[in-house]
Parts: sequence; structure tokens; C-alpha cells
Amino acid sequence: MLRFLTAGESHGPCLTAIVEGLPSGLVVRAEDVNRHLRRRQAGYGRGARQRIERDEVRFLGGLVGGKPIGAPLAILIPNRDWENWRDRVVPPWTRPRPGHADLAGAQKYALDDMRLVAERASARETAARVAVGAVAKVLLSCVGVEIGSYVEAIGGVAASLANVPLAQRLALALESDVSCPDPEAAARMRARIDQARAEGDSLGGIIVVVALGVPVGLGSYVHWDRRLDGRLARAVMGIQAIKGVEIGPAFENAALPGTQVHDQLYPDEGYPRRLTNRAGGLEGGMSNGEPIVVRAAMKPIPTTVKPLATVDMATGEATTTEYQRSDVCAVPAAAVVGEAMVAWVLAEALIERYG
Repeated sequence: MLRFLTAGESHGPCLTAIVEGLPSGLVVRAEDVNRHLRRRQAGYGRGARQRIERDEVRFLGGLVGGKPIGAPLAILIPNRDWENWRDRVVPPWTRPRPGHADLAGAQKYALDDMRLVAERASARETAARVAVGAVAKVLLSCVGVEIGSYVEAIGGVAASLANVPLAQRLALALESDVSCPDPEAAARMRARIDQARAEGDSLGGIIVVVALGVPVGLGSYVHWDRRLDGRLARAVMGIQAIKGVEIGPAFENAALPGTQVHDQLYPDEGYPRRLTNRAGGLEGGMSNGEPIVVRAAMKPIPTTVKPLATVDMATGEATTTEYQRSDVCAVPAAAVVGEAMVAWVLAEALIERYG
């Protein structure tokens, strides 16, 4: 059984993760993780924090000679920005940002200072999840599973990809600073980000995570909580600012008759093959051997330079939000986090099926 936990705050000394259940025989190198951490930090539209941090992983336990020994794997990522905050005295944060965890978190945990909510709710935590997902990718690579992602849209600017194969989309995305496989759309996305920055606003978008080479039969139709599509949706929805998930073109499928949706079969040397992949690689809660395609909608970041109406919880009076350092657009980074979460769920399912 695979499982993990993360801990740490955005401006604390470090982020940590504990991973349990890795099989022995893997070779896990720091660089296997660090290259994905670098991808998460990159992307057009990121904020000043990314110029401070140089995320690199340290393994504190569970590995000997780069190989798991059956013990929990302990992962640490230092926060360089902690040195800038450790001795700073800051006033309580009492003006909740609409769209953020500030207000509900303070009410839930009876906190007067909403900074304490933001420290853990921050997407900085996803660096630890990217590290965990990178370890899962090492496991998946042993059976030929490859996972990548791309950005389909930012701020209403959408890529045109109808005639571009999935593998090519993933390769082209790695060459783009907005992770978009369509160069013309990528240029318009950058311009849209520049416009939002000038206007003191933020942007969301749509990411797509793809898993290639997934064997048939991961997940199960037997019980609701074993269905792989549900587990993937939960994992991706658990990423900060993700507000919607679909498998394949699910919402497009909902508007079509069944004869235009279901992937018809044909014989290929005695083996059934699918003419299309509108199921997104999942049928009956199980992988079906086709590429798994997970599409997710990310809302605009809820921290904006342009103030929004709020209430000062210390006085009960109407006021506006106070700007906190943030990104204009983190959609490319969210795609990397999406890869990590999809990798983790598939690694879990792989261990369940094959041990």
C-alpha cells in the first residue's frame, strides 16, 4: 500500500513529505525529483518568490545507495525565503481574500491571524507533492508508463490541437514557457498574462495531464472507492485552485448521442483495438489500455494587485484586500502538479494490482 503525507508552511524552514510503501529495487536519484521541481518553478507569469527559491530535494531516510529499503522515505525541500521572514514581526492578517482559504480556515480553526491559514493553504505546498509524484514516476517508468502534461488555455486564449498527436503535444509543451504545444496560442497567452499583470489581475486556465502506456485493468468496477476515474478526479481536484476535472472530453460527450461517443472496436491480429479514445483511457472505473487523459480547470489565483471588497474581521467594517506577493498566472505550474498527482494515483493502482 502506497501513501504519503506532506507538512510545512509556505514561509517556514522547509517542506517535508513521508512516502510509505515503495517497493525495493527502484533507483531514486535526487535529480529525478529536482528536474520536476524546476519545471514547477518555471512558467511565464510566476511571481517574485520563484526568483528566491531554488527547490532541491534532500532524502533524509528510507534510501540506501539510492534504493528504497522498505522504510518510509523522508523528503525535505528547504525554503530559502524563510531567512527573509524568520525574524520579521508582522501584524495580524485580518482581511480575508475572496476565493482563498482565509475566511473559512480562520472560522474553522478559530484563528485571529489569517496568515496562519495562508501559510499552509498556499500552493507552495505543492512542491512537496511534485517531489512525491516524481518518485511515483520512477516506479511507473519501470513498467513503461510515461506521464506528461500541457496547457490548453490561459485566460480564455485556447490552443488549436485537433490534429496534433498526444505524444507530440507533450513534447512541444516542454519547449514552451507557458507549456502550450501551439506556438501561436502560446504567444497570445503571454500577451494575455502581460495584460493581466498591467491591470493588477490574475488568470486561470485549463491543463491536460496524459498517461501513456498504462496497462489494462488498473482500478476496479467492484466498489465505488476503487474506481480509477474517481480516484484520479479526487487527486487532481485536491490541487490548489483546481475547480473542475473531466476524463477525456467528458462534457463534450454529454451533449452527443451514444453512437458518437463510445469507442468502437475492431480486430487487430486477433486483438480488439479502439477506433477512438473518447473515454479518456478509462471504462468501468478501470484503465483500458488507451492513453489516460485528465483535463482540469484552474481558477484565477485569488490574490490580485487590484483590491477586492472584503470585511476586516478585527473591526467588522467593509474594506478592501491587501496585496500579498503572488503569481499572475500559475497554470503551467499546475500542470506539473497535475502530473504528480496522476502519477501517484497510477502508482497506487499499480501496486494494488501487481504487488
